[in-house]
Amino acid sequence: MQKQFLLLGTGLVLLAACAKVPITGRSQLNLIPESTMQSMALQEYKSFLSENKTVAEAGSKDAAMVKRVGRRIADAVTRYMTQNNMGNEVKNYQWEFNLVDSKDVNAWCMPGGKVVVYTGLLPVTQNETALACVMGHEIAHAIARHGNERMSQQVVAQGIQVAGSVALNRNPQAQNIFLQSFGVGGNLGMLAYSRKNELEADHLGVIFMAMAGYNPQEAIPFWQRMAAAGGSNKPPEITSTHPSDARRVAELQKLMPEAMKYYTPIK
Repeated sequence: MQKQFLLLGTGLVLLAACAKVPITGRSQLNLIPESTMQSMALQEYKSFLSENKTVAEAGSKDAAMVKRVGRRIADAVTRYMTQNNMGNEVKNYQWEFNLVDSKDVNAWCMPGGKVVVYTGLLPVTQNETALACVMGHEIAHAIARHGNERMSQQVVAQGIQVAGSVALNRNPQAQNIFLQSFGVGGNLGMLAYSRKNELEADHLGVIFMAMAGYNPQEAIPFWQRMAAAGGSNKPPEITSTHPSDARRVAELQKLMPEAMKYYTPIK
Protein backbone atom coordinates (compact mmCIF):
# COMPACT_ATOMS: atom_id res chain seq x y z
CA MET A 1 0.00 0.00 0.00
CA GLN A 2 2.87 2.33 0.77
CA LYS A 3 4.27 1.93 -2.74
CA GLN A 4 0.84 2.62 -4.21
CA PHE A 5 0.61 5.79 -2.15
CA LEU A 6 4.01 6.85 -3.34
CA LEU A 7 3.14 6.31 -6.98
CA LEU A 8 -0.43 7.55 -6.96
CA GLY A 9 -0.78 9.85 -3.98
CA THR A 10 2.07 12.24 -4.65
CA GLY A 11 0.53 13.82 -7.70
CA LEU A 12 3.22 12.57 -10.04
CA VAL A 13 2.04 11.82 -13.55
CA LEU A 14 2.46 8.09 -14.15
CA LEU A 15 3.66 8.75 -17.66
CA ALA A 16 6.74 10.39 -16.17
CA ALA A 17 7.60 7.10 -14.51
CA CYS A 18 7.73 5.28 -17.85
CA ALA A 19 10.77 6.52 -19.72
CA LYS A 20 13.06 5.09 -22.37
CA VAL A 21 16.83 5.41 -22.54
CA PRO A 22 18.15 7.09 -25.71
CA ILE A 23 19.93 4.78 -28.20
CA THR A 24 19.27 1.54 -26.27
CA GLY A 25 15.50 2.10 -25.94
CA ARG A 26 15.40 0.34 -22.56
CA SER A 27 12.34 1.13 -20.41
CA GLN A 28 13.10 2.51 -16.95
CA LEU A 29 11.38 3.79 -13.81
CA ASN A 30 11.80 7.55 -13.33
CA LEU A 31 9.47 8.82 -10.61
CA ILE A 32 11.17 12.14 -9.91
CA PRO A 33 10.58 15.10 -12.25
CA GLU A 34 13.72 16.10 -14.13
CA SER A 35 13.28 19.69 -12.88
CA THR A 36 13.55 18.38 -9.32
CA MET A 37 16.64 16.33 -10.15
CA GLN A 38 18.30 19.36 -11.75
CA SER A 39 17.39 21.57 -8.79
CA MET A 40 18.92 19.10 -6.36
CA ALA A 41 21.95 18.71 -8.62
CA LEU A 42 22.60 22.43 -8.74
CA GLN A 43 22.35 22.70 -4.96
CA GLU A 44 24.71 19.79 -4.31
CA TYR A 45 27.08 20.83 -7.11
CA LYS A 46 27.52 24.31 -5.66
CA SER A 47 28.05 22.81 -2.21
CA PHE A 48 30.68 20.41 -3.58
CA LEU A 49 32.59 23.16 -5.38
CA SER A 50 32.58 25.35 -2.27
CA GLU A 51 34.25 22.55 -0.32
CA ASN A 52 36.76 21.37 -2.94
CA LYS A 53 39.57 23.06 -4.83
CA THR A 54 38.97 23.47 -8.56
CA VAL A 55 41.84 23.82 -11.00
CA ALA A 56 41.61 27.03 -13.02
CA GLU A 57 41.58 26.70 -16.80
CA ALA A 58 44.04 29.59 -17.15
CA GLY A 59 47.54 28.19 -16.87
CA SER A 60 46.45 24.54 -16.59
CA LYS A 61 46.54 22.35 -19.70
CA ASP A 62 44.66 19.64 -17.82
CA ALA A 63 41.77 21.92 -16.81
CA ALA A 64 41.61 23.30 -20.35
CA MET A 65 41.53 19.74 -21.71
CA VAL A 66 38.64 18.79 -19.40
CA LYS A 67 36.61 21.76 -20.58
CA ARG A 68 37.49 21.15 -24.24
CA VAL A 69 36.53 17.49 -24.14
CA GLY A 70 33.37 18.27 -22.18
CA ARG A 71 32.21 20.92 -24.62
CA ARG A 72 32.79 18.67 -27.62
CA ILE A 73 30.84 15.80 -26.12
CA ALA A 74 28.05 18.06 -24.86
CA ASP A 75 27.70 19.66 -28.31
CA ALA A 76 27.60 16.24 -29.99
CA VAL A 77 25.05 14.87 -27.52
CA THR A 78 22.83 17.94 -27.78
CA ARG A 79 22.97 17.77 -31.56
CA TYR A 80 22.09 14.06 -31.55
CA MET A 81 19.21 14.51 -29.11
CA THR A 82 17.80 17.42 -31.13
CA GLN A 83 18.05 15.56 -34.43
CA ASN A 84 16.23 12.57 -32.92
CA ASN A 85 13.31 14.53 -31.43
CA MET A 86 14.66 14.32 -27.88
CA GLY A 87 15.89 17.89 -27.62
CA ASN A 88 13.48 18.67 -24.77
CA GLU A 89 15.38 16.24 -22.56
CA VAL A 90 18.50 18.41 -22.62
CA LYS A 91 17.10 21.87 -23.39
CA ASN A 92 17.55 23.02 -19.77
CA TYR A 93 21.06 21.66 -19.41
CA GLN A 94 23.56 24.31 -18.35
CA TRP A 95 26.80 22.46 -18.99
CA GLU A 96 29.78 23.03 -16.70
CA PHE A 97 33.07 21.14 -16.62
CA ASN A 98 35.47 21.38 -13.70
CA LEU A 99 38.73 19.68 -12.80
CA VAL A 100 39.01 19.20 -9.02
CA ASP A 101 42.30 18.75 -7.19
CA SER A 102 41.92 15.34 -5.56
CA LYS A 103 43.82 12.04 -5.52
CA ASP A 104 40.54 10.14 -5.98
CA VAL A 105 40.25 8.25 -9.27
CA ASN A 106 36.79 9.52 -10.09
CA ALA A 107 34.51 11.59 -12.28
CA TRP A 108 30.77 12.24 -12.33
CA CYS A 109 28.01 14.11 -14.13
CA MET A 110 24.87 15.34 -12.39
CA PRO A 111 21.52 16.12 -14.07
CA GLY A 112 21.68 19.43 -15.90
CA GLY A 113 25.22 18.80 -17.15
CA LYS A 114 27.32 19.48 -14.05
CA VAL A 115 30.53 17.50 -14.68
CA VAL A 116 33.50 17.04 -12.37
CA VAL A 117 36.76 15.23 -13.12
CA TYR A 118 39.26 14.52 -10.33
CA THR A 119 42.99 15.05 -10.97
CA GLY A 120 43.62 11.54 -9.63
CA LEU A 121 41.96 10.15 -12.75
CA LEU A 122 44.38 11.76 -15.22
CA PRO A 123 47.34 9.40 -14.62
CA VAL A 124 45.00 6.56 -15.64
CA THR A 125 43.45 8.27 -18.67
CA GLN A 126 46.92 9.39 -19.87
CA ASN A 127 45.55 11.12 -22.99
CA GLU A 128 42.68 13.25 -24.25
CA THR A 129 40.88 10.44 -26.04
CA ALA A 130 40.78 8.27 -22.92
CA LEU A 131 39.51 11.27 -20.96
CA ALA A 132 36.73 11.53 -23.56
CA CYS A 133 35.92 7.90 -22.83
CA VAL A 134 35.42 8.66 -19.14
CA MET A 135 33.50 11.88 -19.70
CA GLY A 136 31.35 10.23 -22.36
CA HIS A 137 30.57 7.45 -19.88
CA GLU A 138 29.66 9.88 -17.08
CA ILE A 139 27.60 12.12 -19.36
CA ALA A 140 25.83 8.97 -20.57
CA HIS A 141 24.73 8.28 -16.98
CA ALA A 142 23.06 11.72 -16.92
CA ILE A 143 21.50 11.48 -20.39
CA ALA A 144 20.17 8.00 -19.59
CA ARG A 145 18.83 9.37 -16.28
CA HIS A 146 20.42 6.57 -14.33
CA GLY A 147 20.53 8.74 -11.21
CA ASN A 148 16.78 9.28 -11.38
CA GLU A 149 16.29 5.56 -11.91
CA ARG A 150 18.44 4.60 -8.95
CA MET A 151 16.96 7.28 -6.73
CA SER A 152 13.41 6.27 -7.72
CA GLN A 153 14.17 2.70 -6.71
CA GLN A 154 15.50 3.87 -3.35
CA VAL A 155 12.67 6.25 -2.49
CA VAL A 156 10.17 3.49 -3.27
CA ALA A 157 12.10 1.01 -1.14
CA GLN A 158 12.38 3.46 1.76
CA GLY A 159 8.88 4.89 1.43
CA ILE A 160 9.96 8.50 0.96
CA GLN A 161 7.21 10.78 -0.33
CA VAL A 162 8.36 12.71 -3.40
CA ALA A 163 5.57 15.27 -3.75
CA GLY A 164 7.24 18.55 -4.67
CA SER A 165 10.83 19.57 -5.25
CA VAL A 166 11.01 21.80 -2.16
CA ALA A 167 10.09 18.96 0.19
CA LEU A 168 12.53 16.60 -1.51
CA ASN A 169 15.34 19.16 -1.45
CA ARG A 170 14.89 19.60 2.29
CA ASN A 171 14.67 15.90 3.09
CA PRO A 172 18.10 14.82 4.48
CA GLN A 173 17.38 11.19 3.63
CA ALA A 174 16.53 12.10 0.05
CA GLN A 175 19.65 14.27 -0.23
CA ASN A 176 21.80 11.39 0.99
CA ILE A 177 20.22 9.05 -1.56
CA PHE A 178 20.87 11.66 -4.26
CA LEU A 179 24.58 11.87 -3.45
CA GLN A 180 24.88 8.09 -3.28
CA SER A 181 23.05 7.76 -6.59
CA PHE A 182 25.62 9.98 -8.30
CA GLY A 183 28.71 8.56 -6.63
CA VAL A 184 29.92 11.95 -5.36
CA GLY A 185 33.09 11.31 -3.39
CA GLY A 186 33.45 7.67 -4.44
CA ASN A 187 36.58 6.10 -5.92
CA LEU A 188 36.92 4.33 -9.25
CA GLY A 189 33.83 5.76 -10.87
CA MET A 190 30.17 5.71 -9.97
CA LEU A 191 29.96 3.01 -7.33
CA ALA A 192 26.23 3.51 -6.79
CA TYR A 193 25.09 2.46 -10.25
CA SER A 194 24.00 -1.06 -11.03
CA ARG A 195 25.84 -3.37 -13.43
CA LYS A 196 23.03 -2.79 -15.95
CA ASN A 197 23.49 0.98 -15.68
CA GLU A 198 27.26 0.72 -15.97
CA LEU A 199 27.17 -1.40 -19.11
CA GLU A 200 24.54 0.89 -20.60
CA ALA A 201 26.70 3.93 -19.85
CA ASP A 202 29.61 2.15 -21.55
CA HIS A 203 27.37 1.64 -24.58
CA LEU A 204 26.19 5.24 -24.80
CA GLY A 205 29.57 6.59 -23.73
CA VAL A 206 31.57 5.11 -26.60
CA ILE A 207 28.97 6.39 -29.05
CA PHE A 208 29.02 9.86 -27.49
CA MET A 209 32.82 10.07 -27.62
CA ALA A 210 32.72 8.88 -31.24
CA MET A 211 30.14 11.55 -32.11
CA ALA A 212 32.52 14.13 -30.63
CA GLY A 213 35.37 12.95 -32.86
CA TYR A 214 37.27 10.73 -30.42
CA ASN A 215 38.25 7.20 -31.42
CA PRO A 216 36.03 4.86 -29.34
CA GLN A 217 38.58 2.05 -29.63
CA GLU A 218 40.60 3.84 -26.94
CA ALA A 219 37.93 2.75 -24.45
CA ILE A 220 39.30 -0.79 -24.35
CA PRO A 221 42.89 0.00 -23.24
CA PHE A 222 41.53 2.66 -20.88
CA TRP A 223 39.27 0.23 -19.02
CA GLN A 224 42.14 -2.24 -18.94
CA ARG A 225 44.22 0.43 -17.20
CA MET A 226 41.34 1.10 -14.81
CA ALA A 227 41.25 -2.61 -14.03
CA ALA A 228 44.95 -2.57 -13.23
CA ALA A 229 44.55 0.57 -11.11
CA GLY A 230 41.86 -1.16 -9.06
CA GLY A 231 44.20 -3.98 -8.06
CA SER A 232 43.35 -7.62 -7.55
CA ASN A 233 41.20 -7.37 -4.41
CA LYS A 234 37.88 -6.88 -6.18
CA PRO A 235 34.69 -8.79 -5.36
CA PRO A 236 33.30 -11.21 -7.97
CA GLU A 237 30.83 -9.62 -10.40
CA ILE A 238 27.77 -11.24 -8.82
CA THR A 239 28.47 -9.41 -5.53
CA SER A 240 29.56 -6.12 -7.08
CA THR A 241 27.61 -3.18 -8.48
CA HIS A 242 30.13 -2.98 -11.32
CA PRO A 243 30.54 -5.50 -14.12
CA SER A 244 33.74 -7.56 -13.92
CA ASP A 245 36.68 -6.07 -15.80
CA ALA A 246 36.71 -9.02 -18.21
CA ARG A 247 33.00 -8.65 -18.97
CA ARG A 248 33.26 -4.89 -19.43
CA VAL A 249 36.10 -5.23 -21.93
CA ALA A 250 34.31 -8.05 -23.76
CA GLU A 251 31.12 -5.99 -24.06
CA LEU A 252 33.08 -2.97 -25.30
CA GLN A 253 34.71 -5.08 -27.98
CA LYS A 254 31.24 -6.13 -29.16
CA LEU A 255 30.15 -2.48 -29.28
CA MET A 256 33.05 -1.24 -31.41
CA PRO A 257 31.45 -1.85 -34.85
CA GLU A 258 28.38 0.17 -33.80
CA ALA A 259 30.42 2.95 -32.18
CA MET A 260 32.77 3.28 -35.15
CA LYS A 261 29.79 4.14 -37.37
CA TYR A 262 29.51 7.43 -35.46
CA TYR A 263 33.23 8.22 -35.57
CA THR A 264 34.70 11.01 -37.67
CA PRO A 265 38.15 12.13 -36.45
CA ILE A 266 38.60 15.70 -35.25
CA LYS A 267 40.28 17.78 -37.93
